[in-house]
Amino acid sequence: MKLQSLVLATAAALTMTTAFAVPAGTWSIAAGAHMVDPKSDNGTLADGAFSVDVDDDIRPTVSGEYFIANNVGIELLAAIPFEHDITLTTADNVEIEGKTQHLPPTLSIQYHFDGYNLPMNVKPFVGVGVNYTTFFKEKLYLPEGPAKLKLDDSVGVAGHIGLDIPFAPTESFRIDARYMDIKTDVSLNGNDLGEVDISPWVYGVAFVKSF
Repeated sequence: MKLQSLVLATAAALTMTTAFAVPAGTWSIAAGAHMVDPKSDNGTLADGAFSVDVDDDIRPTVSGEYFIANNVGIELLAAIPFEHDITLTTADNVEIEGKTQHLPPTLSIQYHFDGYNLPMNVKPFVGVGVNYTTFFKEKLYLPEGPAKLKLDDSVGVAGHIGLDIPFAPTESFRIDARYMDIKTDVSLNGNDLGEVDISPWVYGVAFVKSF
């Protein structure tokens, strides 16, 4: 699903009327795990001298959501730091390894399709928001030794789709997917190398408690 589709679906959902099931003032907490899966082509650096590959990672996550209106919530996603291996490859297939850690807090507005009498009382939702990603502990292992690699922080649009499967009045199992627009400027020993486009899909599962 394209990010534009998520934005349009969220905008349409926010204008719908229904028999609301999640009242304004409700809180929910979700605890689970997510995999950050970067796009397959992460770009090139140093005027095309290196192609870039960023691998995936899985970490525990937690989110909190407050319903500002019936079925409409504001959600904040947090996690412990993700860690990614980075591979730079030359035209001669020489590989240089590196790594980075990052935190990707994401704030979204979401519409929950609750109260629609769907099978098994499942509750889909869609959301759109903003992602802020900060990178740290960057490393690049050159043949002559470690170098000072720097990845700039990133701000971009984020989309969110998911499904809550209730198993108790205030408890659910959640599966979800997010798209995050993450692009970062890269420098080595203070010299600009170009931009890396990570822009991952983020897949997860969680236990959700409402109160």
